[in-house]
Amino acid sequence: MTQSPENALITPYYTAVSTNIWSNGRHVVRCVREIYETWDTKTFIFMAEQPVMFFFKPGQFVTLELEIDGVQVMRSYTISSSPSVPYSFSITVKRVANGYVSNWLHENLRQGDVIAVHGPVGLFNCIDNPADKVLLLSGGVGITPLMSMARWYFDTNSEVDIAFVHSARTPRDIIYQRELEHMSSRVPHFALHMICERQEIGQVWHGYRGYLDLAKLELMVPDYQQREIFCCGPTAYMAAVKKLLKDQGYDMTRYHEESFGATPSDVKQDALEQAEIASEEADAINQEDLLQVQFTATGKSVQVAPGETVHNAAAKLGMHIPKGCGVGICGTCKVLKTTGEVTMEHNGGITDEDVEAGYILSCCSVPKTDVAIEY
Repeated sequence: MTQSPENALITPYYTAVSTNIWSNGRHVVRCVREIYETWDTKTFIFMAEQPVMFFFKPGQFVTLELEIDGVQVMRSYTISSSPSVPYSFSITVKRVANGYVSNWLHENLRQGDVIAVHGPVGLFNCIDNPADKVLLLSGGVGITPLMSMARWYFDTNSEVDIAFVHSARTPRDIIYQRELEHMSSRVPHFALHMICERQEIGQVWHGYRGYLDLAKLELMVPDYQQREIFCCGPTAYMAAVKKLLKDQGYDMTRYHEESFGATPSDVKQDALEQAEIASEEADAINQEDLLQVQFTATGKSVQVAPGETVHNAAAKLGMHIPKGCGVGICGTCKVLKTTGEVTMEHNGGITDEDVEAGYILSCCSVPKTDVAIEY
């Protein structure tokens, strides 16, 4: 049978030979669509130039590599789409007051633009924490990883019993409202509840008002104690949820929250304190205590004191390893260690498979012996 010109163009594009699988690393993607979710929240959809199957675990995130005013900026955003739609992925970004990156994306990123992304990474996901009954708790734009999970459950016809409770400032601030209502109307085991802090003049709202508290939680999800809980939202929101659950004796080993958006204060403080200590002790270090860090791709090497990271070693040589969070969350600074041993205190920014393959996060990896890095 003679193949039409149209099919001749389309068929090779989707063959197994030309379709790659997404893996953690740096990828160049193109923005193919912009969608306004609310008055101040926009979804950006990305695809690769050549077909790529964007497989990831619902709840994981990517780190965007951007250039803003001539400066390289790294920022992490949760993937809001589901891997059940594999040839693209999306992020949903809310404008915020003085938001350096989020506002730049709204004002500058357009359909057709090309950017680099790193990932996907993240321990916060529903694949590694399976359950028959889940409670998805979100506040504001923190809904994005939970929406990825909900879409995954829905698209795969999962039998998981889902309770979704979302808190928004006002009715016009509810992200994905129509899609959530559609999913809830089609699936008997998908219970949707929304809470608005307040309603403004001209807005109609017949749902819950105020903030999530014990009384509302027990009304909406009376069996919450029996559910695996996934939570994401502003820091204050997550802190309030954790306190509520702990006060009620909830098994916190079944509680999971997203935390890459803001570096936990205790982690950040600990990192600063360790850097201070290392700086103060540098002069007192004996020469025999120094360790060698070699960067094989450039042929450069440097000695570091105990406690210094691989990233610091590169900086001493004037080498720039891209870095986003600085505390092992975003995964941007991943490099391959070919020899030697390090101590790596990360916060979910690298997979077990990558660790087994020899990769480390340079920002939180401290040499225990002389090491060689492929960079």
